[in-house]
Amino acid sequence: MRNAAGSVFLADCPTRLAVEIISDKWAVLVLFGLSRKPLRHGELVDLIGGVSRKVLTQTLRRLQEYGLVERRTAEPRRIEYALTDLGRTLVEPIEGLTNWARDHGEAVVDFQETQAAAKSSASRN
Repeated sequence: MRNAAGSVFLADCPTRLAVEIISDKWAVLVLFGLSRKPLRHGELVDLIGGVSRKVLTQTLRRLQEYGLVERRTAEPRRIEYALTDLGRTLVEPIEGLTNWARDHGEAVVDFQETQAAAKSSASRN
């Protein structure tokens, strides 16, 4: 009963893999970065603030292993990364998460600041 409601809680459920993929911030940013057009490694480094070249390489390799990104030679000595058809199926859900973050990110930060201030105040008393 693989597709039964609640199967996401089973250890061998394939949905856990999907959750694992989208819970990796670098993977989501790479997939979203490639959603417009294929990019070279250096272009992705420039696009995604804070990612190291090593972590980006590891992320791209993992996404290739999942069948979400392909590495291809555009011209001699020019390697590009592009979404596969399967990878493109994640663009809409990632856009939804991005829109949520834009709409509610400030509320999350405000909440965190309020909680930090309350803890600080409580520790002084």
